[in-house]
Amino acid sequence: MKNTVLSIENLVFGYKKTKLIYDNFNLEIQKGEIKSIIGSSGSGKSTLFELITHNLKPISGIINSKKISSIFQDPYSSFHPTYSLIEQIKDAVDDLSELDFLLEKFSLELSILEKKPHQLSGGQLQRCSIIRAILMKPDLLLADEPTSALDNIIALDVMKVLITFTNKFGILIITHDEDLAKWCSDEIINIENNTITYKD
Repeated sequence: MKNTVLSIENLVFGYKKTKLIYDNFNLEIQKGEIKSIIGSSGSGKSTLFELITHNLKPISGIINSKKISSIFQDPYSSFHPTYSLIEQIKDAVDDLSELDFLLEKFSLELSILEKKPHQLSGGQLQRCSIIRAILMKPDLLLADEPTSALDNIIALDVMKVLITFTNKFGILIITHDEDLAKWCSDEIINIENNTITYKD
C-alpha cells in the first residue's frame, strides 16, 4: 500500500507567465524514498521548495504534502543568533527522547547545544539543523544542499545516517552534486533538461 508524503500534479509556475520554470511538472514521493532535484544555479531548484512549503503560489496545478521539516543550505540562517541551540530545538520539538541518540549518531556532544550559533562551525551547526529536522518527526524532509557546509568525509557520514531514517519519512534533496544524487537517490530529476534517472 502506498504511503504518499508528497504529490505534485501538473504544476505550472514562473515568475513571469511568459517564461515558465515548471510546465506541467509532476512528482510523487513515498515514505522510504529519496529523490533528488539537480540543475545549475538559477534553474528553479529552490523555487520548488518554496512552492511545496506554500511560500509561493503556483499558476496552476496541485501540491499536497504531509508534515514537512526542512534542512537549509546555510545553517546560520536556520537559527536565531541570540538564543542557544537547545532553546531553539525545544521551541520546535515536542519529544526530545531521541536527542542523545541523534547526537551520538552525528558525532556531537550534548554540551554543544548550550552554545549560540556563532560559536559553532558551519559543519557542527548543519548537523544540529539536521537533528532538529529529524526530531520534528516529519513525513517529508526537504533538504536544500544539506552537505554543502560539511567536508567530504563528514558529508558522507551524515548522509549515511540520514538514509537510515527513511523508514520514518521520504526525502527530497536539492543538490548541485550529481555524484551525491546518484549515490543516495531512488530517482534524480534534472529540471534543466526534463530528464529522470532511476537507481540501477
